[in-house]
Amino acid sequence: MKWQEYYNNRTTSAEEAVQAIKSGDRVVLGHACGEPQVLVEAMVARAGELTGVEIAHEVPMGKGVYCLPEYEKSFRHNALFAGKPSRQAIKDGRADYTSIYLHELPRLFTSGKFPIDIALVTVSPPDENGYVSLGISVDYTLQAIKSSRIVIAEVNPDMPVTGAGSLVHVEEIDYFIPVDTPLITQAPPVIGEVERTIGQNIAALIQDGDCLQLGIGAVPDAILSCLDDKKDLGIHSEMISDGVMSLVKSGVINCSRKNYYPGKIVISFAMGTAEFYQWLDKNPMIEALPVDITNLPFNVCKNDNMVAINSALSVDLLGQVAADTLGGMQFSGVGGQVDFVRGANNSKGGRAIIALPSKAAKGTVSRIVADLEPGQAVTTGRYDVDIVVTEYGAAHLKWKTNQDRAKALISIAAPEFRDQLRFDYERIYGRL
Repeated sequence: MKWQEYYNNRTTSAEEAVQAIKSGDRVVLGHACGEPQVLVEAMVARAGELTGVEIAHEVPMGKGVYCLPEYEKSFRHNALFAGKPSRQAIKDGRADYTSIYLHELPRLFTSGKFPIDIALVTVSPPDENGYVSLGISVDYTLQAIKSSRIVIAEVNPDMPVTGAGSLVHVEEIDYFIPVDTPLITQAPPVIGEVERTIGQNIAALIQDGDCLQLGIGAVPDAILSCLDDKKDLGIHSEMISDGVMSLVKSGVINCSRKNYYPGKIVISFAMGTAEFYQWLDKNPMIEALPVDITNLPFNVCKNDNMVAINSALSVDLLGQVAADTLGGMQFSGVGGQVDFVRGANNSKGGRAIIALPSKAAKGTVSRIVADLEPGQAVTTGRYDVDIVVTEYGAAHLKWKTNQDRAKALISIAAPEFRDQLRFDYERIYGRL
């Protein structure tokens, strides 16, 4: 059977396709902005017919209505990375959180410990050879397709084609649902004075020819906006957004000095505007790959001068980084932070940077703290932390004594909190 016949014979409606979901099934959703919105809505519409369906995914960018209390009997979310739709459900015990490094997710799916019944994904229309692209969500979604008993795909004409590593043949998919719903987008954030200053402080640590990993948000965008005077930068990152597009167009990012996939921007997923997605489409510079390649520390460190830039909620005076919990609430997840910190630490000339504003809660609370609050988990351990940056400067911590670490961190805390931090350090840890 030609692939066109296979595709046509298995093209159906979302309402019909989700009949494949049965009570007790585990359903894995395509990641972040690659979430299949029409299929999720059709699945939720069947709530009255279903019980105990587990829905698992990482960054939630959709509505996440299956996390609401009224759907508790029908659906239970297993968050591999918490977000706005899932935080309260996790705290209330109506959803679960699974701790896992991002690069390990494909191995989880192949381990036999996490069998997948249904994968709901978004793909591009097929090319002349019958291949579709996972576009902005290759990450763990590729392995979910390979490991799932049944694969149901929304076919979205807006989904970009992002390199050979993003391709799946139509015969690996069971049902196709053509849609005209726009992909989920992420508008560029507003960059404030604090974020801009942090960006300037980090830009001062970046050299010509460095290879960067950074995420999404005001601080990463502020960093990118401060790099116009750099040359020959590369990108090896779990994700990128509009800011990278701008620096490629200006010639600052050309990946010419990369050791691993030279000349290529290596990513696992993408989040941004519709214009950005169009720029990604069939762009020969873009190579989207699964996370067990992009995020494996052994691969990250193949790039010389690898600079990993990640965020935090709090850093204590020993250098422990809390990036995914607020008190006892699961706020986000580890994502690729530790993957890239360890990769950069093992790169020749590499640096691992943790960036955060010095204050939270409208300036009333220091994010540099003497000790983490009860229930706040350590995301990146003090033995891995290299450089911490706030709007007040950079604290170089690697291979320093506890006292020198504390002094460096206090020097980049907001001035009004420094005396209290010195007092608290001596109260908890001894003489400073």
